[in-house]
Amino acid sequence: MAGGGLLLGLIVVLVCFSQTCSAIITFSSLQRTLVITASHPQRLLKAGEDKITVTWGLNQSFSADSAYKTIKVQLCYAPISQVDRAWRKTVDNLSKDKTCQFKIVKTPYTTTTQTFEWKIEREVPTATYFVRAYALDADNQQVAYGQTTDAKKTTNLFEIQAITGRHVSLDIASVCFSVFSIVALMGFFFAEKRKGRKAQQ
Repeated sequence: MAGGGLLLGLIVVLVCFSQTCSAIITFSSLQRTLVITASHPQRLLKAGEDKITVTWGLNQSFSADSAYKTIKVQLCYAPISQVDRAWRKTVDNLSKDKTCQFKIVKTPYTTTTQTFEWKIEREVPTATYFVRAYALDADNQQVAYGQTTDAKKTTNLFEIQAITGRHVSLDIASVCFSVFSIVALMGFFFAEKRKGRKAQQ
């Protein structure tokens, strides 16, 4: 019994230790040290067609931080497109936050300004968005951020329209397949009919 109690106590200590080591990272604890802009041809963009040019760099008001190892740029839902959608909910605990679900680019951090042109993925749904960049440390944890909108996420927003309807190439392929199916069916019908006549003779 004493051995079992000791083992149970050891397990509890290890669990507590592991929870302490994996500290919760909150968005509110991060400094906004990155400057990021996103340029696009118009306010309404089309998924699978239009492109966004993203530029980011360190805010000159801050000194370079040696903890910054990687920059991760993401497409994020604006508050208007999060209403009544729990799967897009903003949570201060970044491990549970669902604001930014689409990766634009992930690249090593440099002290110089960087630019990346991103073609909007076909899977991006219709919604209103902004762009956010996180600086990650060696453990891939968020240590700072920057975003194209203000703190309340109401300015510099843009809309993306999801792909609707069928693609022209798919329509052509479906028509060709339908014609082939009809021809094959007719060929099979006439072949069976000919076999039937030969059998009667």
